[in-house]
Amino acid sequence: MQNNNSTLARHGLLAEDVFKDFNGGVSNAAALVKGLIERNGLKDFSNVPDHELIAMLKETSRGIQSPGPGMLIDPVQGDLPLTDFDPYIRGIVRWLNELGIYTFGSCDGHGRTPAMILLKKFPNAKQLEVLKTAALEEIDFRCEGKRVSLRYPEDKQELLLNMAENLYRLWNNPGYLTDLQAMKFKSFLIEMLSIPGSSGNERAITLRLRNKLLRLLDHTYIDKKGNLLGFIELGQGPTILLSSHMDTVEEIETGREIMVNGTMLSSSKGILGADDRAGIAAIIEILRRLPKTNFRGTIKVAFTVEEEIGCLGSRGIDRDFLEDVQAAIVIDRRGNRDIVTSNRGFPFCPEEFGFIMEKAGKFAGMDDWKAVPGGISDAKVFSSFGIPSVNLSVGYQHEHTDLETLDYRATFETVLLVESFFHHILGEKNENITLSI
Repeated sequence: MQNNNSTLARHGLLAEDVFKDFNGGVSNAAALVKGLIERNGLKDFSNVPDHELIAMLKETSRGIQSPGPGMLIDPVQGDLPLTDFDPYIRGIVRWLNELGIYTFGSCDGHGRTPAMILLKKFPNAKQLEVLKTAALEEIDFRCEGKRVSLRYPEDKQELLLNMAENLYRLWNNPGYLTDLQAMKFKSFLIEMLSIPGSSGNERAITLRLRNKLLRLLDHTYIDKKGNLLGFIELGQGPTILLSSHMDTVEEIETGREIMVNGTMLSSSKGILGADDRAGIAAIIEILRRLPKTNFRGTIKVAFTVEEEIGCLGSRGIDRDFLEDVQAAIVIDRRGNRDIVTSNRGFPFCPEEFGFIMEKAGKFAGMDDWKAVPGGISDAKVFSSFGIPSVNLSVGYQHEHTDLETLDYRATFETVLLVESFFHHILGEKNENITLSI
């Protein structure tokens, strides 16, 4: 049933629509599904290609009386006229309306122009996030007022069907939004993994990151050691440092491919470079999401050099930059769900900081983040400067070897943890929380 529904949902239908009524009569969706089954002698459409199903639906629609015009219909008051919609937009329209994002008109662009959807009301921030995320990276999503434009590559109308299936899955399971966000984040993560930059040769990654930080922070600069530093002020409150290192243990192999298996990334040859490009990607994503949190205070960012050869970048960092930092979050730990708070008996922070991060995980629906001892990282250096520090897992395994892997879903979950820390912990302005040693 699920595979059948996934196929039908791409076209705005479900197998159980045969039981769907409207005002005591047969709904347009029910008539369409019943006609589809009767005309083609099929109950399971899971193996029917999209173009064949579109042809079947077109033929079936001819024998069904439409409940109203396809372009100007109030979905709140009237039966949705699925028979009248363009074939590649039908699914998007159905699931937007089911999600409460009511439409008033649509066109799939007929393979020549961008698809267009007219909304009944101005979308709110959450609805815009749903639309953008469901479109993923392949569709250029734009919204001007109540008009949504979906620009897709030439001869790639099936991308609209992919978006429809994503919207259906969101309607069926709101938690699927995180899966879609992680998939969208994967593209940026792969971009970061593709930039060279072994210890002492971080120029290319530094310049790329500085261009990104210029759009996200109030100010950026490179200190004498080569560390990329910056900050953004978001009101009165604590100053928190986010940090990852830019260097890889060795250079990325020329011509290598990044392979995807489920949520796991690996390199066709040589190291993957997830240590610590995963941490860098996570911090950039955190900065992008930060304005939607309740956090008020200052965020400082330190992308350090030469961590792999003795944490030389953090040891030589501009100390004036750290003068007002009250706590540091380093993102450079293998595995999942570790909050590293010490190394061989040397504490990076008070126990409370680890417990606070565990609490942030619970707020984010991840109750298995745990404070643990771990290895050496820039977190130990920052703690030696008197800054309470933690080092968070970011999803990579077997670092420094050709077997290195990265679970991009785990990386994104680290983003959600830190976002929860800013939104639920610091955003609540809990006067009982102290991060000082």
